[in-house]
Amino acid sequence: MAAAYVLVNTAPGKAGDARKQMAEIPGVKSAHAVTGAYDLIAYIEGGDISELGKTIVSQIQSIDGITQTMTSVVVELP
Repeated sequence: MAAAYVLVNTAPGKAGDARKQMAEIPGVKSAHAVTGAYDLIAYIEGGDISELGKTIVSQIQSIDGITQTMTSVVVELP
């Protein structure tokens, strides 16, 4: 299992609709509006890194109004 946090910037006025659409994508476990440098943050899970990449590139980044994403993959520390 692989997991990541996806930080998202949106065009003005698009955050609400983008969050709703993101929340419906399989693998997106949560999607929230946040304050700060980004507009939204999502927690996603998948079978491996490749699956995460497909979710981000083909589904999240294709949502109307999303202008930029930054992904932080979760790592397990000893």
